[in-house]
Amino acid sequence: MKKIEIGHGSGGKLTRDLIEQLFLKYLSSEELKPLEDAAALNLNHTSIAMTTDSYVVRPLIFPGGDIGKLAVCGTVNDLVVSGAVPRHLSAGFILEEGFGLDSLEHILKSIHEAADNARVTIVTGDTKVVEKGKCDGIYINTTGIGEIKRSMNIQDVAAGDAIIVTGTLGDHGTAVALARNEFDIDAPVKSDCSSLHDLLTPLFALDGIKWMRDPTRGGVATLLAELSETRGLGIQVIEERVPLRDDVRFISDMLGYDPLYLANEGKAIIVASGESAGEAVSLLKKNQLGEHAAVIGHVTSKFRGVRLKTRIGGERLLDMLEEELLPRIC
Repeated sequence: MKKIEIGHGSGGKLTRDLIEQLFLKYLSSEELKPLEDAAALNLNHTSIAMTTDSYVVRPLIFPGGDIGKLAVCGTVNDLVVSGAVPRHLSAGFILEEGFGLDSLEHILKSIHEAADNARVTIVTGDTKVVEKGKCDGIYINTTGIGEIKRSMNIQDVAAGDAIIVTGTLGDHGTAVALARNEFDIDAPVKSDCSSLHDLLTPLFALDGIKWMRDPTRGGVATLLAELSETRGLGIQVIEERVPLRDDVRFISDMLGYDPLYLANEGKAIIVASGESAGEAVSLLKKNQLGEHAAVIGHVTSKFRGVRLKTRIGGERLLDMLEEELLPRIC
């Protein structure tokens, strides 16, 4: 009998196969088929986006954030990259018997602060408690609703478009990995966990913005591989243009990680026409969260798949993440 593997939660190839081969077999709808970060719905001539996500990160508190802040920012960001202004969230909690009330209060305070910062309201919720040992402290599910202001369609992506990243990559994955104390490494790396509403909504008014996505599980490499496969086009990435913190690069080299596959929780990939890319980067750099924004590559019709031009002049292929690199990263 086939069983769920830890890699089915990686956000990579196993996740995509599970969704396409099993979930969509029974749960498919026209709204779900695009498999975007949020579904676009039309209710009484009002276009809204709806998304949902569950959070099981370990440890619950890490440098730069915690499971509460992550639950708000992650859902808000899924709405924003879908061209929507976030409005309302739900919050569902599964608590383990014996979980400390002080820890719960800390997490709820983080949710409150993150929601205020993103200018969203928590409008409904649910709480369940399970026996000790049946849950790792707390799991959270959030659903978000936003008002669509800018259509984002992956089918609009075309050869010649620029690939933009809004900042340094791999910060969240590295921070959480170090917070687990499984490695004897002392480095001041913080998660990039942030809401991207103020960074990205100014781009809604810019002609030439084609598509956005936040590269969480599976990282930038998996996201671009999915984009390439969906559009039947190639993507050329220039390694020397990819913004990385020096300590993240060093730790990745030491542990054998590829930063392009590490999770991010406060970054976005943006596809823009070649003509509008410069203006898009300039707008991003006006916000502190976008100070390291850069064009890292382009879309091409000359080949399919994702190719990385390395610093030493070579080239390697980037595919979807095959196995879980860091389980329970979000």
